Amino acid sequence: MNKVILSIEGMSCSACSSGLEKYLNQQKGIHKASVNLVLAQALIEYDESLTISDLNRFVKEAGFKSLGVYDETKEIQKDKGKKSLVLFGVLSIVVLYISMSHMVGLPTIPVLDMKKYPNYYSLCLLILTTFFLIYGFDIFKNGWKNFIHKSPNMDTLVSIGVLASFLYSVFGTIMIFMGQTEYVENLYFESSAIILFFIKLGRFIDTKSKEKIKEAIQELVQITPMKALLKIKNQEQEVSLDEIQKGDILICKPGMKVAVDGIITKGSAHLDEAFITGESTPMKKEKGASVVAGSLNHDGYFEYRAEKIGKDSTISEIVRLVIEATNTKAPIAKIADKVSGIFVPGILLVAIVTFVVYWMIGAGIHSALTHFVTVLVVACPCALGLATPLAIVIGEGICAKNGILVKSSEILENASKVDTVVFDKTGTLTYGKLKVAKIHNYSSYSQKELMKIVASLEKNSTHPIGTAFLNYAKENKIKLVEVTDFENLAGRGIKGTIDKREFWIGNHKIVSSEKVTNEYEMMEKELAEEKNSIVYVVENRKVIALIGVKDIKRDHAEMVIEELKNRNKEVIMLTGDHEITANLIAEQLGISKVIANVMPKDKVHIIQELKKNKKMVMMVGDGINDAPSLKTADIGVSVSSGTDIANNSADVILMGDHLVPILNLMTISKATVRNIKQNLFWAFFYNTCMIPIATGMFSKFHIFMNPMLAALAMTISSLTVVMNALRLKKVKIRRM
Repeated sequence: MNKVILSIEGMSCSACSSGLEKYLNQQKGIHKASVNLVLAQALIEYDESLTISDLNRFVKEAGFKSLGVYDETKEIQKDKGKKSLVLFGVLSIVVLYISMSHMVGLPTIPVLDMKKYPNYYSLCLLILTTFFLIYGFDIFKNGWKNFIHKSPNMDTLVSIGVLASFLYSVFGTIMIFMGQTEYVENLYFESSAIILFFIKLGRFIDTKSKEKIKEAIQELVQITPMKALLKIKNQEQEVSLDEIQKGDILICKPGMKVAVDGIITKGSAHLDEAFITGESTPMKKEKGASVVAGSLNHDGYFEYRAEKIGKDSTISEIVRLVIEATNTKAPIAKIADKVSGIFVPGILLVAIVTFVVYWMIGAGIHSALTHFVTVLVVACPCALGLATPLAIVIGEGICAKNGILVKSSEILENASKVDTVVFDKTGTLTYGKLKVAKIHNYSSYSQKELMKIVASLEKNSTHPIGTAFLNYAKENKIKLVEVTDFENLAGRGIKGTIDKREFWIGNHKIVSSEKVTNEYEMMEKELAEEKNSIVYVVENRKVIALIGVKDIKRDHAEMVIEELKNRNKEVIMLTGDHEITANLIAEQLGISKVIANVMPKDKVHIIQELKKNKKMVMMVGDGINDAPSLKTADIGVSVSSGTDIANNSADVILMGDHLVPILNLMTISKATVRNIKQNLFWAFFYNTCMIPIATGMFSKFHIFMNPMLAALAMTISSLTVVMNALRLKKVKIRRM
């Protein structure tokens, strides 16, 4: 099955997006389609029987235009209608002055006095309004296309209202020229013109607001530099990203950004990878370390080999996931979609009924027409259509900026509902690799000198424990020394000579085999109870140190567990490790419920049982060994290295080497859902209040509305939703 994101032109309200989505989902060969009004995109999953041309044709048949496959590298297209908007803003003032100056006591233009020269007055307004009709031709075109495709939208409502007012006014103008000058009191040219202007003004504001929201995604794209330094025969040459080939050697100097994903071949530097991991502290990178495109070089010079370029890079993968996520539908969005599907036809019916009622009670054609147009204009479902996608786009962008990749908007919504968090132990709550935990030094050497000896000997070892000592030396900048007479003692350890001093390093068998007196049995027992692997360091047949090596808890894990419990989340450790080892880590972290000695398939059964008990379960694992249980949970969260995300089976990927983003995900989710509910409330509240006023139900209380005020109110309602959604950017999250 294939997946593609198409850029769509011609959508103006939620009725447009829901209508297109419905039409696409009805086509044979399309498995699922989701349309995003804010980003003007359609995410389509389709089978091999269809091509992109077929999909473009389906979009056209639905009354819209496909601009082809979305390209995240293209800059946001800025709206170019500002000059036209200013021009017609001035013309709007002219139209209002001509038609209403006499009502507010302003001096009238003599030749355009409606009483003295009704012919000139009506003809001038007809000509000026015709310009507005040309200006708003796209509204009429879109409204007509959607009407004939049986998916009427906001443009359909506005088109019917504006054209009804205009045509009636044209009829009145004809009657004036035929001598019936009383029709001059019933011209609605200014309503047609001002409605179109306010619709255009509202769209201009919406477009500017959407551009700001899209910038969150565009910022991700722009993280990578446009140029790079390519090393060719020991010479530097500046090239564009398109010129870089896999295997090329590139140069990165202080202050520069890494151009593509790669491996350091020479040099070292501290790199800021906050955009990937959310970690604000620069990380030291040396030869052999992987680097990610967009990382900022703080202080060093290094050369690196290009490994992943273009769309294969980590940042491209992140952008793809974010775009796809924002194009999926959150459950709460279905409310707006269902309403939009029946809203426009319903409003059209209400407007017609309102017109007929006023006609039948003898209110006159002008009153009936005014209320008809007002209902059509004021009930525009723009705010309703923007309520959910605006908040989702911003929420997804905040997550991505903080090292949290959420693969669907449904997951973003559901993260706030989680009541049970299940953690794997190894590689999740712990680092999953051995580290030096405790050092008991009984020698005359300083601790640094002692560890230099141990790490130098272990450099020649193939035992996994040796890696812990080498990492310790690297982290503490300990330079290793030469070892002679090295020997691997099978099942016991190693030995070697440094500066004519003979050392043995290994387990307790070293002590007995070399007939070493062990004076530290109590300390050995204490380290064993703490589940350390114990390493003896022996010199001249005397124990000079005991070192505990074990898998230690992950940084911030204890704080994350405590905060989850403060938020009334049940925390469970689910691990295949021995019960004693699991309980030891759980005790350190404050986890009271531990399920140990379980196989991967058993983990799946346990999560299924939790879900049967009406629990909303989040499973946090390493993304590889825990793949089945991650898929089974309501939300699967993977603690990733940040470079291999394409094949990750989790719903959420944490790009950093810590668990704090779990708390941030829940915080962002809660804020996003709250924002969506606020937007939906104000959208529904607006329509609930305005439609009855537009029908004239409150006119006896002197509460009424004309078509021009209706257009202004509609613009303000959309702006209110946009501004409320933008408040999401201020959500407070935890920093590491």
